[in-house]
Amino acid sequence: MGNLIITISREFGSGGRKIGELLATQLCIPFYDKEIIQMTAEKSGLSADFVAEQEEHSRRSFLFSIASGPYSSVSMPFPYDSNVTDQAYFSQTDIIRELAAAGSCVIVGRCADYILREEEKLLRVFVTADPEQRRQRIVNEYGIDEKTSAEKIKKADKARASYVRRYTGEEWGSVHNYDIVINSDFTGIQGAVEVIKTALRAREFIR
Repeated sequence: MGNLIITISREFGSGGRKIGELLATQLCIPFYDKEIIQMTAEKSGLSADFVAEQEEHSRRSFLFSIASGPYSSVSMPFPYDSNVTDQAYFSQTDIIRELAAAGSCVIVGRCADYILREEEKLLRVFVTADPEQRRQRIVNEYGIDEKTSAEKIKKADKARASYVRRYTGEEWGSVHNYDIVINSDFTGIQGAVEVIKTALRAREFIR
């Protein structure tokens, strides 16, 4: 059987990153989030700052039909007339596939659930939470100003939805695109990890 891959998509401030990190620690497998940005920068020749920024400010491109079509399941070189944002995405796609091929891991965001959708041992998780709880979390944990916290959440979620729609054609957050949807307010961080581990056991991915 193939490597165990858990992808975690999450609303901003829902605690999804913490859940993924703790899960990886308990399963003793690698955890990838922002590390992918540096790897992508090295592969593409673009700056790490640009790679990070384009994830938050994605704009629709003529390559949408290519990225969401049959070619998205194979590694492909940069099209002749692709813009640098698309180059970053295709480099990041290659990195994500390389990480999945190298061994079991937890990957946060970056369309990994779609990119790796053909993996044999894949569990796709989406983490949500009450808007007020999310707002409090980003204020307390990220140091974001309380006055702008609600708008920051709105913009971050909109950017993620736009990025996913552009490169996959899927609707970010739609329950039909994930195996498990977890409300972290209800479960807590450790509780969410236990829910994921229970699902992995049910699928006989872990013991």
